[in-house]
Amino acid sequence: MDIVTLAHGSGGLHSAQLTQEVFMPFFEDIMPYANEDSAIFTIHNHKDNISKESALAVTSTDSYIINPPFFAGGNIGKLSICGSSNDVAMMGAKPLFINIGFIIEEGFEIKNLKKIANSIARECKNLEMQILSADTKVLPKISQGDSQIFINTSCIGSLQKSGISARNLQHDDCIIISGKIGNHGATIFLEQNNMEISNNLQSDCASLYPLLENIFKSDINIHALRDATRGGIASTLNEWAIESSAYIEIFEEDINIDTEVLGVCEILGLDPYILANEGICLLAIPKCDANKTLEILQNNPLGKYAQIIGRVRKDFAHISSGDLDEIFFKRVAIQMKYGSKRFLEYPEGEILPRIC
Repeated sequence: MDIVTLAHGSGGLHSAQLTQEVFMPFFEDIMPYANEDSAIFTIHNHKDNISKESALAVTSTDSYIINPPFFAGGNIGKLSICGSSNDVAMMGAKPLFINIGFIIEEGFEIKNLKKIANSIARECKNLEMQILSADTKVLPKISQGDSQIFINTSCIGSLQKSGISARNLQHDDCIIISGKIGNHGATIFLEQNNMEISNNLQSDCASLYPLLENIFKSDINIHALRDATRGGIASTLNEWAIESSAYIEIFEEDINIDTEVLGVCEILGLDPYILANEGICLLAIPKCDANKTLEILQNNPLGKYAQIIGRVRKDFAHISSGDLDEIFFKRVAIQMKYGSKRFLEYPEGEILPRIC
């Protein structure tokens, strides 16, 4: 690759290539959690230079360039807190602290900046999370149209549940989804293109720690956990299949999709499975814990539409007997409602620009 394109920010195959081919040759030996949303580290508390206490913490950083900054279901302020805290929660941690940086184009309206700040404060209070530090930079106007705002965050949390990793899927795990898919991506597409299909469609933007808290406190084993943002569930599931050397099969009839989202997909010619989400997550759970996990999720309003949507297979010792053909190795397939099956490919190219 010679230049960076919009496709490199899509969260699909091109994003993975940018990471692996450009950054990882330099960062590989200094970035142990490169394939995760967050990193686990140890905090040491030295007392009188004699005893030492340690605590496991999780941190993540993210940047938000969504256009438009205000959309049905939220704004860039709410999104920055939800998105960053969710990255930490996906490693099994409770979000505690956040650092925020604002990059604002001159001409941005103060009344809108106040709305964004209010949304940030409200979401932080809902999570009982504190802002440790913040910074603001203003740049000369360079964009056409309305002035823009960008937000960078770094979130820190305390580890509640260990063992969660994209590399940890096990044979016969159940794949669970916490809600409907595609609402955020479809909403942003409509607003970017000044289209209106339904007044009911809005982003699913939400903080997910409250949904997951009781699972973290339980004895349920979580093998993998991820919020399916850029590239949708297709990107997340393909990453899991590759990292865990597994075959994942999901079932179309078990996945909830709003009719408005399906309508947008018909206009775009896209799968809803590649549309971004900002308020749902995927879990890989041992079969014995699946029903208990589902019950906890469905008892929370955010998990009302939680479903078991698939399974993991890793019995590759039987490939020669035809039990699991080698073409399924590190792949994701979707069983369609009428019996056919197709591969759910890793998203490629520019999907939707500036959706987060």
